[in-house]
Amino acid sequence: MNSIEAINPATGERIDTIIETSVEEITPMYEKSRKAFQSWSALSIDERLAYLKKLKDLIVRDMDKYAKVIVEDNGKVPVEAIMADLYPTISAIDHILNHAKQELSTRKVKTPILLMGKKSFIEYMPRGVVLVISPWNYPFQLAMVPTVSAIVSGNTVIIKPSEVTPLVGKFMENLFLEAGFPDGVIQVAHGDGKIGSALVQAKPDYIFFTGSVRTGKIIQEAAAKHLIPTTLELGGKDPFIVFEDAHLERAARGAVWASFTNSGQVCMGAERIFVQRSVYDQFLQLVKKETEALVLGSDENADIGAMTFPTQVEIVKRHVEDALSHGAHLELGVPPKEWNPNSMFIQPIILTNVKPDMVIMKEETFGPVMPIVLFDTVEEVIALANSTEYGLNASVWTKDLKKARFVASRLVSGAVVINEAIVSIVNPYLPFGGVKESGIGSYHGERGLTLFCHEKAIVVDSGKKKSELQWYPYKGSYLQFLTLFQSYFSKRRNWGAFLKSYMKLMKK
Repeated sequence: MNSIEAINPATGERIDTIIETSVEEITPMYEKSRKAFQSWSALSIDERLAYLKKLKDLIVRDMDKYAKVIVEDNGKVPVEAIMADLYPTISAIDHILNHAKQELSTRKVKTPILLMGKKSFIEYMPRGVVLVISPWNYPFQLAMVPTVSAIVSGNTVIIKPSEVTPLVGKFMENLFLEAGFPDGVIQVAHGDGKIGSALVQAKPDYIFFTGSVRTGKIIQEAAAKHLIPTTLELGGKDPFIVFEDAHLERAARGAVWASFTNSGQVCMGAERIFVQRSVYDQFLQLVKKETEALVLGSDENADIGAMTFPTQVEIVKRHVEDALSHGAHLELGVPPKEWNPNSMFIQPIILTNVKPDMVIMKEETFGPVMPIVLFDTVEEVIALANSTEYGLNASVWTKDLKKARFVASRLVSGAVVINEAIVSIVNPYLPFGGVKESGIGSYHGERGLTLFCHEKAIVVDSGKKKSELQWYPYKGSYLQFLTLFQSYFSKRRNWGAFLKSYMKLMKK
């Protein structure tokens, strides 16, 4: 029986050992999930919400305990465990508790006049077994939110948390048990990509994946062979645009936070900083001053924690080395050749003289690096911002809100935040998702729950009439239909001709 070592990235110490799910267990897991679906989907929305209410209460009660688990397993600082993993999860559950019944209940829609006497409805039918594959950077939030959205919609869920943060996955599994969910409604499969691949090949009814573009494409290809619908939340190379009329001190503080929060391991973080030429020098000095004041560590007073995944450290190192070798200037931070090979902490880095063709401007860095590029005009920066294969999030900073909205409308991005950064994801009323290689589909917002359902069209007729105008026989109907449609859809509707043709068709 294989096991996964949970390692504290800040200290290198082994925290725990988690038993890996075997490939042989996958089929029985799906069988259990499909069996549980029959009874779980038959529950009323109110009955399913009762389980979510208990789940929320447990998270709130034990928030400190879960924050410590996240810090230990992931390496982030305690404030970020609370603010970016636990708070968004609790807020999302709270939103579901308040809105799920309205969003998931059968709703009446309009029926066109040519179907007079009938009523039309949309009914939401759960898909079945949903596979949620979640990442290591926000291991609690990015697993919990799609899971609770899927189960309240009547689905059962199998979660495959990241093997990089296995302790959080184990604690989530125990949390669902403590909340009393029926057996098989939520199961957790622990393991690496081999287990993830086996879970996909076992043909779930829906796949919700958050992670890298590379893995997302592999999952999409495998899912396509079986026509399994997917939502893919992938990477970003998000632009942060500072115009000369911005509140520079606010923009500088925002840039430092958006670039370095969670050690830069944020798909919606600022990975490309564009600053208008006239304020470039002033902005640079402001961000350097703010960055120099940051504290690295893992205690409650620290600002920047450890990197989580050793492989990611190597990616950051490669990007910075490439930039420096091609002429970028290291304004702040430690050059990669001087990094401590035994430490997962990276001092935040600020780079200038960065060119668009450098790797660090094209690939997702996912680390505490701030590349700064100057620009002159609005059109120039829009083109620069849109020049990558990504389109997840963007920030625009200016006191001219009309200009900000214009730029926002031109950016090819799933979200744009004006005079702020990243925060759109924590508003459960807004959709979250990317365009281009940043993903397929979105959740949160109005579709956050119905995403996990089939939309079923219902048309109801009283059944009292002997026949319908579109039924057989067609003899003598052509001219009546022609008159019916032309009189109804013409610029000036001819109600007399419409009703005359309608009555003749009904009498045939």
